[in-house]
Amino acid sequence: MKRYNYKNLKIWSLGLEIANDISDLLLNFPTHERYDLSSQISRCSVSMPSNIAEGFSRTDKSFKYFINVALGSSFEQGTQLLIAKHRNYINTENLNKLEDKIEEWQKMTMGFQNGLK
Repeated sequence: MKRYNYKNLKIWSLGLEIANDISDLLLNFPTHERYDLSSQISRCSVSMPSNIAEGFSRTDKSFKYFINVALGSSFEQGTQLLIAKHRNYINTENLNKLEDKIEEWQKMTMGFQNGLK
């Protein structure tokens, strides 16, 4: 696979958009969660586009590993968002919007990964 610029990948762009949405959401979390749940959610959201960017410079086989890490972070993030909803840090509307975006990203990313050798 010929590589030019990971910023042209739709999975990277959508991952970055999700990370920014999460960052905005976390501004409303209680301060006592700063080093607990909000920190974990933030790390997962940043992991998604970051692993796409890092893996992009590797061979297809290595890139698949980085995509798997990014996918794992996205599923972990989904669980953490449900915990945040349970704790009333996020409302149903925002949860549904994020879940939809994350699911779209997961489908796109799995499809992209299947196209690698």
